[in-house]
Amino acid sequence: MNESDQMKKHRFKMPSAFTILFGLTVFIAILTWFIPAGTYSTTPDGTLISGTYRTVASHTQGLWDVLMAPIIGMIGNKQTTGAIEISIFILVIGGFLGVVNQTGALDDGIRAIVHRYTGHEKRLIIILMILFSVGGSTYGMGEETMAFFPLLIPIMMGVGYDSLVAVGIILLSTRVGDLASTVNPFATGVASGIIKISPGVGLFSRVILLVIVTAMAIWFVIHYAEKVKKDPTKSLVYSQRQEDMKRFSVADRTSAPKPLTKNQKHVLWVFCLTFVIMIVGLVPWTSINKSWNFFDRFNSWITGNAFLGTILGKDIVSLGNWYFNEITLLFLLMSIVIMFVSHMKEGQFINAFMNGMADLLNVAIIVAVARGIQAIMNSGMITGTILHLGETSLSGLPKPVFAILAFVFFCVLSVLIPSSSGLAAATMGIMGSLAVFSHVEGSVVVSAFQASSGLITAITPTSAILMGALALSHVSLTTWWKWTAKLIVSLFVVTCGFLAIMSVM
Repeated sequence: MNESDQMKKHRFKMPSAFTILFGLTVFIAILTWFIPAGTYSTTPDGTLISGTYRTVASHTQGLWDVLMAPIIGMIGNKQTTGAIEISIFILVIGGFLGVVNQTGALDDGIRAIVHRYTGHEKRLIIILMILFSVGGSTYGMGEETMAFFPLLIPIMMGVGYDSLVAVGIILLSTRVGDLASTVNPFATGVASGIIKISPGVGLFSRVILLVIVTAMAIWFVIHYAEKVKKDPTKSLVYSQRQEDMKRFSVADRTSAPKPLTKNQKHVLWVFCLTFVIMIVGLVPWTSINKSWNFFDRFNSWITGNAFLGTILGKDIVSLGNWYFNEITLLFLLMSIVIMFVSHMKEGQFINAFMNGMADLLNVAIIVAVARGIQAIMNSGMITGTILHLGETSLSGLPKPVFAILAFVFFCVLSVLIPSSSGLAAATMGIMGSLAVFSHVEGSVVVSAFQASSGLITAITPTSAILMGALALSHVSLTTWWKWTAKLIVSLFVVTCGFLAIMSVM
């Protein structure tokens, strides 16, 4: 065996996402043996009350708890919301894509897109990243983007880029959108409500931040994409390029396009309509403007109609109030619609749907395992102790210092609590009170909170969004960290400057 063969044999191989997440679960469990357990009193709606921290009996987590964590991460318990609705959504998306792929419409449609945008790839990146950023800023677009990764990767590879470019377009743009949330009900809305200010306070400044960070992300992705196009060996995933070409059927999907059949055109119309309905259903229209209640009024008319209400059901949720249950139903329904539109036989439909679900099973499980880390932390009752550290450290600081350190503190907690609404419920009651002591506007604290959530969920392995996206794209976590490091640091610095300026205005 020569030297090069020995080097290949002994070369370090990055553990799988499951191993990384299990290791983090063990690490958090060990921390419960050293960090004192503590808790806060809460209001009836679950908001923690500043100044009420007290230590409680230690509730250390052992081997049983570590092995139980992924199960609780999936189904949930009293302390932790399970990831079952996200996992089921991912599986149904897989089934939906399986049915669409069975018709051949998606492959032919991708070929047409690649052919159309050859020579205009930058324009495509800019348009998509702006759209995804707006989605992240307005309604916290995140896990529901899982459906886009298998579609965009072959397009980006087909025009000469790599899978990282596709992941960056979707993941980075939604995360910077979340970082500069404007009317996101799960971040801005929840956090503002807890400290009793209008979500509109600070909106103009957050729009400015949104423009800045979105432009930074677009430049970052385009700069890398152009470098890869000029020299494919510069790609950070070049070693798996041939494998990715086969995995995502790039050659088949980017060959010379052929005319779509009538049935395929109908399928693509249904396919596009599905995503439009999903986005319209998720955008919180009445939170943006209380007078935008047209979907609520239309829904009331349907459910109040004796005939339609009986046939369609009385429990229909109006567009603008949808969440994972509703969009999962949408993808399931549209799968059936595509079966009829394409004249697919029942047996073919079932096989295609089940095979599509099987393709995304590992992603659905990864989401649950990631949520299990939060379950260990909550069961070990160390969240309150960490919050108390922040409460005692931040009180009474100068405005700019408070704003920046609050952001840093939120960043640390975002690793442990990657859910924006969960982080808000756990921290905003306390941080809002501390802001008053430091004479800092509540909107500054809200901005610091949501900026940390958007930034950290782009890099932490406890984030279901990140781990699911990387699993779908077959990109390792270390490769992602290596690629995004400079951008993340730049975003961190810009956010600190933004918060410092906001705090004294």
